Amino acid sequence: MLKIENITVEYHGKEILKNIDLEIEKGTIHALLGPNAAGKSTLAKVIMGFPQYKVTSGTIYFEGKDITHYSMEERVKLGITMIFQDPPAIKNVKLKELLGKISKVPIDELLGKIKLNNMVEELLDREVNVNFSGGEKKLSELLQVLSLKPKFLILDELDSGLDLVNLRKITFLIKDEFLNSETSLLIITHRGEILHFLEPHVAHVMVDGEIVCSGDWRYVWKVITTEGYEKCRECRGRIPLFAKRSSSEHSSS
Repeated sequence: MLKIENITVEYHGKEILKNIDLEIEKGTIHALLGPNAAGKSTLAKVIMGFPQYKVTSGTIYFEGKDITHYSMEERVKLGITMIFQDPPAIKNVKLKELLGKISKVPIDELLGKIKLNNMVEELLDREVNVNFSGGEKKLSELLQVLSLKPKFLILDELDSGLDLVNLRKITFLIKDEFLNSETSLLIITHRGEILHFLEPHVAHVMVDGEIVCSGDWRYVWKVITTEGYEKCRECRGRIPLFAKRSSSEHSSS
């Protein structure tokens, strides 16, 4: 579904991503792990088509189509979307008005999918993300991406600002709504709880703008928690990118 071939990216003339290769097939879950400032969110924004990030070499394909120079709007129309770590506030636009403009499904049907708590009706009548708490922002973002029925969804630090109870509820909803429709997911995180809830097929480790290792998420996470991200630089092996969760094959990280 998504294939990134050897891309290098600059931001204001500074090289920030180097020789990135990544392939994510339909209906699979991949996790992107790494320390702060490793380049994880930058890669997400490059996939989304943020114009300030310049791809200086390499190619991005989506469903076999070269989208390297597509605008963000064009990519969203193709089915690529993202839950942002810290989404912007939109004054003078109520959430229900925004959903009415972008939703591909009837609003009543959309709201019927959300049974997390009693915040939903209140949020609909508020300006988008204006004075929202961390949990309210995540719920607002989730409503928006559900309304778009994406083919490929990036979760950028979905777990940031959420307690475990609401994180569990949101990840279960993501499983029901997106994985059942074979939406592909890229989870960006540096916490372990969301990995246990969503169980990605593959975990990739990014350090200093490079993907330095890929492998079974359980093994990779164990290495990170016991020896740190730098240990992943020593990786010498890779499991097949689309190995099934039940596979006992691991890479050394």
